[in-house]
Amino acid sequence: MKGTVSICCFLSLLILQATAEEEEDVTSVLRDKSHIDETLRLASEEKARDYAAALERLRKIYHTSIKPMEQAYKYNELRQHEISDGEITSKPMVLFLGPWSVGKSTMINYLLGLNDSPYQLYTGAEPTTSEFTVITHGEKIRSVEGIVMAADSSRSFSPLEKFGQNFLEKLIGIEMPHKLLERVTFVDTPGIIENRKQQERGYPFNDVCQWFIDRADLIFVVFDPTKLDVGLELEMLFRQLKGRESQIRIILNKADNLVTQDLMRVYGALFWSLAPLINVTEPPRVYVSSFWPYDYAPDTSRELFKREEISLLEDLNQVIENRMENKIAFIRQHGIRVRIHGLLVDRYVQTFKEKMSFFSDPELVFQEIVDDPDKFYIFKSILAKTNVSKFDLPNRDAYRDFFGINPITSFKPLSAQCSYIGGCLLDKIEKAITNELPTLLSSINSGKQPGLSTCEATGCGEKPKNRYRKN
Repeated sequence: MKGTVSICCFLSLLILQATAEEEEDVTSVLRDKSHIDETLRLASEEKARDYAAALERLRKIYHTSIKPMEQAYKYNELRQHEISDGEITSKPMVLFLGPWSVGKSTMINYLLGLNDSPYQLYTGAEPTTSEFTVITHGEKIRSVEGIVMAADSSRSFSPLEKFGQNFLEKLIGIEMPHKLLERVTFVDTPGIIENRKQQERGYPFNDVCQWFIDRADLIFVVFDPTKLDVGLELEMLFRQLKGRESQIRIILNKADNLVTQDLMRVYGALFWSLAPLINVTEPPRVYVSSFWPYDYAPDTSRELFKREEISLLEDLNQVIENRMENKIAFIRQHGIRVRIHGLLVDRYVQTFKEKMSFFSDPELVFQEIVDDPDKFYIFKSILAKTNVSKFDLPNRDAYRDFFGINPITSFKPLSAQCSYIGGCLLDKIEKAITNELPTLLSSINSGKQPGLSTCEATGCGEKPKNRYRKN
């Protein structure tokens, strides 16, 4: 009996050893990565365009034409999105989101060629990434603590300090010399774990994700064929992604682990799971491949996987090539929102003054206006008198909270927001939206270097006209 048991154990060891050797042989075959350098033009000696003059012009437009209205009407308290100089001049940001151990960190290692190097991001079958990791370009390889990143005003991450010290301990930066990182910044995130409450993370995970989502130029949502369950935290994540569908790319990673027939079933199951979460006519593109440095598994659709990978890299390269155009469009969109906010606050102020009388209780009068703005045509008047789309109007309930913190008496009407030297706030922001930013965009597309305007916002000494002051 003992001899039989010994033989069985010996055979089991032989089988395990043979299996391990076979797996080692499979993973030891490295994949050709030349298509990454070719698609992303990393091997090209052609120097990237210098956008320093355009960025300086964009920064000037923002500070002189948009930020004054932001500050006058406290827009940042409504949207919680303050734009810093570091954000204006920053490189495009690529954000990696998804459940745990789906291959987010492995994908970054693959794109940057960090595998088997001392500086590769740690990966494993268990949840491994507990930090938000920001990978940027630097002259030498070094890590930067989160408290240092938040304290450095030259970086675009200083606003993250508002999420508390517990979060900053979970934020880490890695700098390294790499041609791809000269053009883009990668952000790796902790995997979504459905059986863990968000409070156990020690910081507002969803709020931090929203901060990065709002600033990302491209968002990779990565899935594993074996982890397609949609739980509460993943549902919350997709609610946060609403309105950013054009920037989302869904990646079905580790696709060579399945035969073609099973892969088709998983692909359909993924769409079935995500359909209720992505309520758009045209769903985001799904890329099916295996993003790691080793060769595809035998008897799989390797040509399909490679074409899918190249398509994803072309998407990434397009974002890099259009970085300046996207930056101008982002500032213009931000300016439109600030303008709408200023018009709405002005309308609230005017309505409050019209309804006030000598015997009126200011609190009761304004409470009635805030509770039912449609009764006083607050939003409808903006649509009737300006070229604002009804789809761009913010939520009415947001202004109930906004005025709960900021008394209506602390705001001046737009007609009072003019000066002889500085001009009118509304005129300046409208000029930026309709003239200055489109002109800057045209100069980028035509290849011309924009020069800094020598005229101030008043129009080179021309007396500003106040369209809102009654004669």
